[in-house]
Amino acid sequence: KLLVVLRDGRKLIGVLRSFDQFANLVLQDTIERIYVGDAYGDIPRGIFIIRGENVVLLGEIDLNKEDEVPLRQRPVEEILSAQREEMDARQKREKLRNKLLHDQGFSVDFTETDLY
Repeated sequence: KLLVVLRDGRKLIGVLRSFDQFANLVLQDTIERIYVGDAYGDIPRGIFIIRGENVVLLGEIDLNKEDEVPLRQRPVEEILSAQREEMDARQKREKLRNKLLHDQGFSVDFTETDLY
């Protein structure tokens, strides 16, 4: 059983069935795990083929310690809404930060209208 972190930030947990010299992977019984704070939610994905160039981290899960995780499992819908709220708050903080930098004369990657 492996945990795979992908380049886009997704975390997949599944049983390794095959791999090759390019780190292409085939995972069976795969779940996508979404973490928000001290909670997580699992989305079943089934068989997953992962291209090696997208793998950032790959690690074996210790089955004896798997249940000792200090996180609580929540329904997927609850986790997805909490994740959306967290992303919205992060975007607001980033816009405020960029506006403050722009007002102090620093160049930001947005046009004047994107700051508000």
